[in-house]
Order: sequence, then C-alpha cells, then structure tokens
Amino acid sequence: MSRIREASRADVPEIHQMIVDLAVYEKEPDAVRNTPAELERHLFDGSPAIYAAIAEDDLGRTRGFALWFLNYSTWEGVHGVYLEDLYVKPEARGEGHGKALLTYLAGLAVERGYARMEWSVLNWNQPSIDFYESLGAFPMSEWSTFRLTGDALRSAGEVFATTAHAAGVVTA
Repeated sequence: MSRIREASRADVPEIHQMIVDLAVYEKEPDAVRNTPAELERHLFDGSPAIYAAIAEDDLGRTRGFALWFLNYSTWEGVHGVYLEDLYVKPEARGEGHGKALLTYLAGLAVERGYARMEWSVLNWNQPSIDFYESLGAFPMSEWSTFRLTGDALRSAGEVFATTAHAAGVVTA
C-alpha cells in the first residue's frame, strides 16, 4: 500500500538523495549540481514554482517521489503538469508507489482543471516506457525535445541581449 503526501522541508535531504540515485540510474552520475539547500529554497521559499510529492509505505518509510511544475497550453488555454522526476527506490519497485504517484498527479490535474500531464523518458528505459503505456500514456512521436544549455544557452542569451540593447528594448 502506498500513501502519497505533499513533501515537507524535512523530506529535502531524502529527495535530494533520490535525485542523485536517479541520475546514477540514468547513467549520469556526475550530472547533479543541485544541493539540498537549493532544492529546499525552490520547493518552499517565497512563491515556489516546483512541487514534490512523497510515496510512503505502511510503515511510513519514503519509497519514492515525484517532482513537477506547471506548464501551459496556449491551445487549451489552461495549465498542465510537467513531471520532471518520478523515482521509486529499487527495493520498493513493483509495490505500486510509482502508479500511486502518477495517479495522484493525474487526480490533481483533473481536480484543478488542467488539460494534460507530460514528462520525458529516456528511449532505452523500456521498463518505464512499458509502465507508462500500461497506464494509457503514449509517446509524442511527432515531437522532439530540444534543449539549450551551457555555452549554447549563454551564446543565444548574449545575441538577444546585444540585439535588444541595440534596439533600445528594456528587459526585466
């Protein structure tokens, strides 16, 4: 049995460790730059823009987490949920915690009138793909995810800043 609850500040160290564990599972063990302090700040200080839920077993042990934020559909005119991370500890897989987290988020989306729930999955992660498809999720086969990071992001930002400055555009 899985119990789902909103994350609290006390959960941050364990959430951070699960983020590290997820990076290892996804073959990117050195990719996590986030710290527990940064994670806590983003989840709980001021006006949070990210949210987390915890899956617990009958003994109250943390078995997994989901971290998400709102996206927006210009076509639908309403928000949606973008699931950034879903992770269940290896020893707890197959106990229903992942399904409980996903159905919790789906219920939240329905309750709030959101149009959709989206996430990404690595192409090689067949166990997760099979799990998502068993719930009725489907891949967006005609869409590809694009990303700007590092030097390419800085370069694109510098182009905008230079162009905006030359045009007299004021940015926030």
